[in-house]
Amino acid sequence: MKKTIISGVITIAVVLLSSQFVQAQGTMTYLSNVDQASAGSLAVGSDSWLATLFTTGTNVSGYTLDSIELGMADASGSPNDFMVTLYKPHTGGFDIRGSDLGTLDGSLNPTTAGIYTYTPDSSLTLSANTQYLIVLTAGTTVANGAYDWSIANGSFDTSGNWNPGTRYLSSDGGSHWTVTSVDYYVQFAINATAVPEPGVLALSGLGGLLLLWHRRKSKAVL
Repeated sequence: MKKTIISGVITIAVVLLSSQFVQAQGTMTYLSNVDQASAGSLAVGSDSWLATLFTTGTNVSGYTLDSIELGMADASGSPNDFMVTLYKPHTGGFDIRGSDLGTLDGSLNPTTAGIYTYTPDSSLTLSANTQYLIVLTAGTTVANGAYDWSIANGSFDTSGNWNPGTRYLSSDGGSHWTVTSVDYYVQFAINATAVPEPGVLALSGLGGLLLLWHRRKSKAVL
């Protein structure tokens, strides 16, 4: 009887701990400044690509990207074919050639000021302590109409050791990029889920096995 009680207590403790670890891996907003007032905007077009860097946190197993939110200002003219793409830059952080991770799904025509959400069309894992680029472009030249990426003067709210870039990049067509250091930030937010580390998954599995063993042993005693 005493052994049964002890094993039951141990089982419950392990299951509760593993449950807490797993629950902690839900979606979180790791970077955001979209709740700040707009201080202006930058034009996005086929001849005015824009990009910004961010760096992921320290979770060893990486992060599943859930969504990217963009703060947009009112568009000008009649733009079309807005596109949001995620890149993993090469050495130095500013060479994006050959590192396209995919176009994100969301509004193709964000002409009205507001926050727009873009999601991967399939599961996308971001590595820990790694730089990525959010790249915006469109199907029309700025002279014929442009989407406008909102900017803010304040810094980001951050979590989990994630960091935004302190500069943005611009290009007239995606081949050659200019790096600009500024006193403001383009507006975006990153929502992601930390991938459980192997030890956490093992702990969760152990808890389940102990619980199963305890139930079977209790039935045997009865």
